[in-house]
Amino acid sequence: MTLTSTRARVGPESEAGVGDLPRDRRRERFEEFFAADREAVLGYLLRRTGSRHDAADLLADTFLVAWRRLDEVPGGDQTRPWLYGVARRTLANHRRGEDRRHALADKLRGELAESAPTRAPDLDDSPAGRAFRELPEQDRELLSLVAWEELDNAQIATALGCSRNAVRIRLHRARKRFAKLLTATDRPVTTGVVSHGDA
Repeated sequence: MTLTSTRARVGPESEAGVGDLPRDRRRERFEEFFAADREAVLGYLLRRTGSRHDAADLLADTFLVAWRRLDEVPGGDQTRPWLYGVARRTLANHRRGEDRRHALADKLRGELAESAPTRAPDLDDSPAGRAFRELPEQDRELLSLVAWEELDNAQIATALGCSRNAVRIRLHRARKRFAKLLTATDRPVTTGVVSHGDA
């Protein structure tokens, strides 16, 4: 003789589980409790975060969990408390992540404060500084990768997500524009922007 459990599932879906519902009915059921409970869950999250941005993100995460676990969502007056439980765990995960990010940021700040600061070359009011500042932003970035970060063309291509040939052409044009701006000052200046080759 086979014994069957008499324990019913929570909520009205206990007779026929949500998993037994047709696909369109599953979506309809989700949309029903989303419409009914969205504002309440948002209020729950807002009162605990104080940030509309964070609360909106957490609300999306909460209902994403509900969609993925739709078979487990109880019906009737148990739906909202279940969603609060998901929201509470989502919020706890968010806070743990924030704590880890803050701890890492504090650690990095401490390490940077202890090490000698790395400063960009002085570009105050020298002819090179003025010429560099007048360049388009893309040219400044390209020349900075060569002169300050000491990358070769292959490495620059990786950093910028383009081909080495594109780097070679852009770098040639950027150097020409830089040289033209420098000659406009009528002062000979060593730029320090050298090529590291196509390695």
